[in-house]
Amino acid sequence: KARDDDWNAWGETCPQYLFIDETALDQPNFEGAKYEYTPPPRPKENQDELWSALRSGVLSVVSTDHCPFNWDGQKTLGKDDFSLIPNGGVGIENRLHMLHHFGVREGRITMNRLVELCCTAPAKFFGMYPNKGPIAVGSDADLVVWDPEKELTISASTHHCNSDYTLFEGTEVKGAPELVTVRG
Repeated sequence: KARDDDWNAWGETCPQYLFIDETALDQPNFEGAKYEYTPPPRPKENQDELWSALRSGVLSVVSTDHCPFNWDGQKTLGKDDFSLIPNGGVGIENRLHMLHHFGVREGRITMNRLVELCCTAPAKFFGMYPNKGPIAVGSDADLVVWDPEKELTISASTHHCNSDYTLFEGTEVKGAPELVTVRG
């Protein structure tokens, strides 16, 4: 409605809200603290609504509030006092893996929509377009050559992030970068 009234309005979600529900907080041995972020995980039925909003354009961006805290020594600070758990989750490295596998491969969004949600739209919202965002002459593009069949098991033991856990540990996906170039 705001956009229909010519307001400069947009909305975003983060990967964890598409895949993780409130039951993650109930894991034993304090493991639920890994999913301490704001807003907190919601009921599973909200995930279909978020996918629908991404598909229809109600939501404009899939970004991340990537907070690469370590589990050991940082998140565990709150073991005896909930208020000491650092707020946030690890998320940026596996955003494209998760959106491609569970979004594109499962027919929830198209590959073009994934690129719009993660690349073009953020560049526009942050005033970087057309220098960033499109693949065009004169643009300073960061390019990803994507192998849609490349299989990967997401794990903290293999990610590039300097964190000792991942929100998606053990998730098997198809689709991963084959080559990444920076500044075209």
